Amino acid sequence: MTKEELAAYQVGENLDQLMNLDPRGYGVCRVLYEGSRAFAGEPTTLHCAKGLCEAVKPGDMVLILTGFILRPHLVPETDGIVGAILLARALVAAFGVKPVIVCPEDNVIAVKNCAPYIGLHLYEDMKTLSAMPMAMGVIPFTKDAGQAAEQAEDILSRCLPSAVIATEAPGANLYGHYHNAVGVNCTEIEAKMDVLFEKAKELGVWNMAIGDLGNEIGMGAIAEHIREYVPYTDLGQCQCSCRGGILAKTAAQNLITATVSDWGCYGLIAAIAYLKGDISIMHDEQMEADVLTMAARSGMIDMTGSLLPGIDGFSLPMITTIVRLMRQCVDYALHYENEKWFAVTLEKKYYQSRIG
Repeated sequence: MTKEELAAYQVGENLDQLMNLDPRGYGVCRVLYEGSRAFAGEPTTLHCAKGLCEAVKPGDMVLILTGFILRPHLVPETDGIVGAILLARALVAAFGVKPVIVCPEDNVIAVKNCAPYIGLHLYEDMKTLSAMPMAMGVIPFTKDAGQAAEQAEDILSRCLPSAVIATEAPGANLYGHYHNAVGVNCTEIEAKMDVLFEKAKELGVWNMAIGDLGNEIGMGAIAEHIREYVPYTDLGQCQCSCRGGILAKTAAQNLITATVSDWGCYGLIAAIAYLKGDISIMHDEQMEADVLTMAARSGMIDMTGSLLPGIDGFSLPMITTIVRLMRQCVDYALHYENEKWFAVTLEKKYYQSRIG
């Protein structure tokens, strides 16, 4: 093992732990993380960031799928869309790609309103986007299951991506039904983006997913673990007649789980910043506050139903603290140069026997 390998591993550990802090205390994030960590075989943020670095190159299209509609207000939540917008910025900064957010029509207003806060021009025409620098795209995806396959094929014919990332995106269970966190059927109100994810996967597109419960696209990758330990996920445990549970059947090839899906996005962004050696790839607390506040002003709601800026019940100060800590962990690691301590630590061979 080299100094560089050890340092990267520790950065990944730090980011994974930060995105899985459990202020609520009910432990689901830790349960999920045990499964996703075993699936990756190393810190999940580091694993997915390395995969992206290998998968994409300047000018490529990258699809970011997100957007959960919540009952009873029937409007989108902030979790997912905020992280997707900030991830789009990071992908442009790190790789020079053309990120395209695919979301329900309900989310498009937030993307349009937030784009100036991340310094990117927004285009809805993919041909125009492909020719423009410092730009991102947005495509509203259908909630009609009968139209989903046709729209997915159309999107992939117009902009075949080098990577597809789903974050806090609703995923259908084994019987084709979508559910909220406590097992209420939401099939008719959710965009059927997992159809697009699956078609891209079939074409060999590099893919990953970020989730915080089990009902999101991609979480089927650790289905057995989730069914055993996470409430409402097993067969018969949802609150509707389908009796299929909330677990999404779609299995991503790369997976991040976190207390909040957006925190998982921030961990991924921070890991990319570390691997690229450039802390500016990760947004700061002020940009986080600006984007989250504008998303709320655009009608996106917190998990609790509040229109005040928040994500999954966590306040703006809590969220910006997570961002600040992630930035500081990466920035410190990029500038720490005490070779002696790395050398004497590696001589003890503790990590060689524990890291594959």
